[in-house]
Amino acid sequence: MHADDTVETTTERADLVEALDRHRQFLRQTVRGLTDEQAALHPTASQLCLGGIIKHVALVESSWVDFILEGPDGIGSMDAAAYEAHAQGFRMLEGETLAGLLAGYEDAARRTDELVYSLPSLDASHPLPEAPWFEPGARRSARRVFLHIMAETAQHAGHADIIRESIDGARTMG
Repeated sequence: MHADDTVETTTERADLVEALDRHRQFLRQTVRGLTDEQAALHPTASQLCLGGIIKHVALVESSWVDFILEGPDGIGSMDAAAYEAHAQGFRMLEGETLAGLLAGYEDAARRTDELVYSLPSLDASHPLPEAPWFEPGARRSARRVFLHIMAETAQHAGHADIIRESIDGARTMG
């Protein structure tokens, strides 16, 4: 490895973390000042609520980090229980609080950021698990997984912005 390769790798990793954090901040901003009750509201035609979005993004981020570390077993099987757990991951369940969901999201983000910097190579890859939404035999590198986490976070931050505006008129991004 040349000295320039180290600089490029370090810069790439810092850029990934900075971009991830920016989209996470947009998402966190959508729930500032809300009560648990407001975070659980479904004020649009969608079944999404703000607390559920925070919960979902944290679960997805954690699952993809597990994939980077453990391969397809980190994501787990795609059985009926997994589908139900996925559906529950979009809901604020009784006893869950916005503060608790945000703390879980912070833990997931910290773990991801640490992995971005500590992984020996962003080119490390694993085969994707068998699932109807993955092409057979496909692989994902850590880099591509981090980019997917970023895209997922940005997409849901946009959803959250619309939901928040429907609750009280507040807008995060516009």
